[in-house]
Amino acid sequence: MDILDKIDSPADLKKIQKTKLPKLADELRRMIVGTVSKNGGHLSSNLGVIELTIALNYVFNFPRDKVVWDVGHQSYAHKLLTGRRKLFHTLRQDGGIAGFPRREESPYDVFNTGHSGTSISAALGMAKARDMRGDDNSVIAVIGDGSLSSGLAFEGLNNAGSIKSNLIVVLNDNEMSISPNVGAMSAHLSSIITGERYNKLKKDIESVIKAIPAIGEQIASFAHKLDDGIKGMFIPGRLFEDLGFKYVGPIDGHNINLLIDTLKKVRKLERPILLHIVTKKGLGYLPAEERPDNYHGTPPFDASNGNFNREPSYTTYTKAFGEALVHLAGENEKVVAITAAMMDGTGLKDFAERFPERFYDVGIAEQHAVTFAAGLATEGFKPVVAVYSTFLQRAYDQILHDVCQMNLPVIFAIDRAGIVGEDGPTHQGMFDISYLRSLPNMTIMAPKDENELGQMLGTALTIEGPVAIRYPRGSGVGVEIDKEYKKIPVGQGEILREGTDCAILAVGNRVYPSLEAAKMLEEKGISCAVINLRFVKPLDRELIKEMSQKVKCIVTVEEHLLMGGAGSGVLELLDDLFMVHPPILRIGVDDCFVEHANPDLLRERYQLDANGIFKQTLNFFNKCQKKHA
Repeated sequence: MDILDKIDSPADLKKIQKTKLPKLADELRRMIVGTVSKNGGHLSSNLGVIELTIALNYVFNFPRDKVVWDVGHQSYAHKLLTGRRKLFHTLRQDGGIAGFPRREESPYDVFNTGHSGTSISAALGMAKARDMRGDDNSVIAVIGDGSLSSGLAFEGLNNAGSIKSNLIVVLNDNEMSISPNVGAMSAHLSSIITGERYNKLKKDIESVIKAIPAIGEQIASFAHKLDDGIKGMFIPGRLFEDLGFKYVGPIDGHNINLLIDTLKKVRKLERPILLHIVTKKGLGYLPAEERPDNYHGTPPFDASNGNFNREPSYTTYTKAFGEALVHLAGENEKVVAITAAMMDGTGLKDFAERFPERFYDVGIAEQHAVTFAAGLATEGFKPVVAVYSTFLQRAYDQILHDVCQMNLPVIFAIDRAGIVGEDGPTHQGMFDISYLRSLPNMTIMAPKDENELGQMLGTALTIEGPVAIRYPRGSGVGVEIDKEYKKIPVGQGEILREGTDCAILAVGNRVYPSLEAAKMLEEKGISCAVINLRFVKPLDRELIKEMSQKVKCIVTVEEHLLMGGAGSGVLELLDDLFMVHPPILRIGVDDCFVEHANPDLLRERYQLDANGIFKQTLNFFNKCQKKHA
C-alpha cells in the first residue's frame, strides 16, 4: 500500500503524479475488499466508483467544495482519501466509522445519506446557500442510475434546471445499455462541448446575432433549436438538456485521466451540468464483477475466493415470506406482488419466476409502488407490497391518502422491522408501528416466528382493508412450517405461558426472549405470564383487560421505538377502559436513533435480549412490591 499509506487528506492526493493514480486505485480496491470481507458491507457499488472518487478529490478542494453521495453506499474510497484510512478497519463496527456518510464523523461528509434520490435536492440547497453568500465553491451530487428512478431525484433535477445555479450532477451509470457510446468519439464530443473555446465562441456568436435589429432574437432562437436538434442526434442526454442542464458524456468512468480532464472543464461552466459516466459494478474483484447483486450488501466472506462465511441457520423470515406468498398466490390468482427495486432482498425472486405476469418491480419508487398497489386493489386484486421498514417511510402520505382513506385491501409485507444492525440509523426499522398505528382502517400484525408469518399472510388476504405485517431481518427460530395457512382471528392475542405475578405482553421477535426471561423469573419465585400480542392494532382488549385484573404488574416488550409503539397502545387501551390497572413497564428503544453495530450487541445494549428483559422485569416487579408493602 505504498501510495495509500501516504494519503491522509485530499491535499496529499494532489501531490501524487497522475501516472501513479491507477496504482492507487488498485490499492483502494484491495483495502476495501479486505475490510468488507471481514466486516461485511457494500462492495460492488464501492468498487465501481474508485476512479471517480480519486478524480473528484484530485480536482476539487474538499471540504470547501461539497460532494453529496446519493444513498452513500459507495463512499468507502471517499472515506479512505479524506482522513479515515487508519480507522477504516472499524468500518460498520460498534463505535467505528459508519458505512454511509455522516456529518458527525468528518467535515468531508457534508450530508448524511442512506436512502436514495436525496443528493440532487440537498446539493441544490447547498448551491443556493453558496450563491446567497456570494461564494464560488463547487457543489457536486453523485447519483446512480438506479437512484435516478426515484421521484425525488427528478424533482431535484427539475428545480435545479429552472434555478440555473452552478451545480454538477455526476450520473454514475452501471446498468444502461450505452456501452457503444463509450469511446473515442464520445470522449471527443465531450471534450468539445466542455471546452472553453467552444463555449466562449458560442456565447460571442449569440451576442452578435441578438444585436441584429428587429430579427436578431428570432435568428438566435432558431439557431438554438437547430443546435439542440443536432445535439439530440449524437448525445443520449436530451432529457437532461430539456430540463436545463448541459449534458456531458457518456464517458468511461474508469479512465482516471479522462475523468480529471473532464471535471476540470465542467467546473468552469456557469450553469447546471450533468456529467454522465459509465462504470462497472464490482470492478477489480472478479466474484463481485460476475455477481454484483450478491456483493451489494454482503456479510463477511473469504476474500481469496468470494465464498460467504455463512454458518448453518434456520429459514430466514424473508425466505419464509417468499415461500408463503408463492403458495398462497397459487391458490388465489388475484394475489399480486410489488417491490421497489428489492426483488431478492424481499424474497420475491421465486414469485417473479413462477408468476411473472403478477410481479412488478417498479424501481426505487416506494411512493409509486403504494399508489400503484392501491389502483390494483380498486379493481379487485390483492396486492402485496414487499418493502423494508425503513424504505416504507418514504411513502407515508400514499399509505394514508391512497390506501387507508379508501380502506383498500393492500398488504404491506414489512421486512427488516426492528434492529437491522451494521447499516446504522438510516436503515433501522424502528418507526413503522408508530407511523402506521395512528392510521384509521390499518391492521398491524407481528409474527413470533417464521411459521406464524405465513399464517398472518394468509390471514391478511382475508381482510378487506389495509394490513401491515412487520417481521425482522435474519433467521427465524427454527420451528416447523405448517403445510396449511390457518387463519388467525383478527385482534386476538395468544397466551403462551400462564402467570399470576406479572404478565409480559410481547411483540413479534421479542416473544421467545420473553419466554426465556419468564423462566428466569420463575427461578426467582415470580410467576410470569407471557402473551404473544400478534396484533398491535387492533389490540386484544379482553385479554389485556383480563391480565390487568389478574397480575401485579404488566410489561410490554417490542423491538421498536417506545414513542407511539405497542406499549403506548396498551396504555391507551387501559386508559380508555377507565380501568384501575397495575403498574406498566414498557421495554423498547427510548427517544434516539439506533447507531450501527452487530444486532445482538444492540439488543443487549437496549436490554431487549432475554437477560435484559429478565433484569428490567425483575427490578420493576420488586419496586412495585416495595411500593405496596
